[in-house]
Amino acid sequence: MADVVFTFSYVSWEAAAARGWFSPEDRLASALLSEPRVARLLVSDLMRSLPAKLLRDALARVRGDAHPFPGDDRHRLLRPVRLRREYPTSIEGVQRACARYDRLLERAAGRMGMRSPAVITANPLMAGFAAFAWAGPVTFLAIDDWLAYPPHRRWWPAYEESFARLRAGGRRVAAVSPAALARIDPSGPAAVIPNGVDPQEWAGGGAGAPPWADGLARPLLLYVGSLDRRIDVEAVAALAREFSEGTVLLVGPLLDPGHLAPLRAIANVQIREPLGRGPVTALIRSADVGLIPHVSSPLTRAMSPLKLYEYLAAGLPVVASDLPPLHGVAPDVRLVEPGGDHAAAVHDALAAGPAQEPARQAFLAENSWSRRIEQLLEVALSA
Repeated sequence: MADVVFTFSYVSWEAAAARGWFSPEDRLASALLSEPRVARLLVSDLMRSLPAKLLRDALARVRGDAHPFPGDDRHRLLRPVRLRREYPTSIEGVQRACARYDRLLERAAGRMGMRSPAVITANPLMAGFAAFAWAGPVTFLAIDDWLAYPPHRRWWPAYEESFARLRAGGRRVAAVSPAALARIDPSGPAAVIPNGVDPQEWAGGGAGAPPWADGLARPLLLYVGSLDRRIDVEAVAALAREFSEGTVLLVGPLLDPGHLAPLRAIANVQIREPLGRGPVTALIRSADVGLIPHVSSPLTRAMSPLKLYEYLAAGLPVVASDLPPLHGVAPDVRLVEPGGDHAAAVHDALAAGPAQEPARQAFLAENSWSRRIEQLLEVALSA
C-alpha cells in the first residue's frame, strides 16, 4: 500500500461533485477514497483566493448544495488559499506560487504521517514547477493539451517551462490522448489513458430527460458539450437543412455566443443550457445520433471527447469529424473528413440504428472508469 497526495487542476472537490464527477481528475479523486492500494490519501483543491473561497462557501450553504469531503484519519482534504485572485503569469511569479503550494502540501502530508507519498497532480504548473522534494514518484495527469487551450493563453509560456522541468526530472505522465502526450514529450514513464464511462450510470432508470425534450421532432441529432469555436457551425447548419423535419440539439455551456449565433436563425436547431448528470444521460439515451462536428485545431486534435464515450455507452451511432483521438474507439463511429458530407454519414447512422446490447455491454466493460483508473495507478504507483 502507498500513501497518495492528489491535487486537482483548476477545480475543487466541491466543484467536481457539483459537475457530476465527469472529468478524469474528478473520477480519480473519488476512486482513491476506496482504492485498496492507497493507505492514506490527501486530496487538495486548487489554491483559491481567500475572498473567492469565502464567497463560494457562503453561496453553497445558502443554496444547500454543499458537497462535504468524506474525511477521516486516513482521508483528508486540503483547501489552500492565497490573497491573489489567480496565478501570476510570469515564470518567477509562478515559481513562487508553486513553491508556496508545495510547502503547504508537504506540511499537510506530514501531519498525516506520510513519508515519501506518491503525488498525482492534474495541475500543469505544479507538474513541473513544484519541487516535491518530500515526495516519492510524481505523476502529471494531463486532462487536456493546456498549450492549445485558448482561455489559458497567458500561461502558455509558463506551461512550456513547466513541461521542460518535468522532462528534465523524468516525471511520469498520463495523458488523455497521444497528441497531449506528445506535446509534453516526457522522458519518464508515460501512458495514454483516454476518458471513460461509469457502467452503472448507463444502466437505465434514474432521472428522465428534461420536460422540454418531450415532443422534439425526429430524428434527434444531439451534441452535448462546450458550445464554442470547436464546433463546425457550417456542418451543423448543413445537417439542419438536410434533416429539416428533425431536430439538431446542442446542449452545454454557451462559451462563445457569437460563434453559435448563425445557428439561432435555423428553426430546427435548438441550443440549451447544461444539464445535470441524470437528465443528460437520459437525453443521450433518447437521441437517434450523437454528433461531434468539431473543427480541426490543436485543441480538438489533442482532446479525448467524453461525449464520444457517453454516446457509445448509450448505444448511439456517432457521426464525428475525423480527428485522431476518435480513431479506433468503436465501429459505430462514422468519421467525416474536414469539409466532408456529415449528412450522408448521419443517413448511414440512422439506417444502422443503435448498437446491439451485447456490443454496448462489451464497450462499457472495456472503457469503464475503473479500468482507466487501474491503468493510471499502474503508472503512478509502480516502483
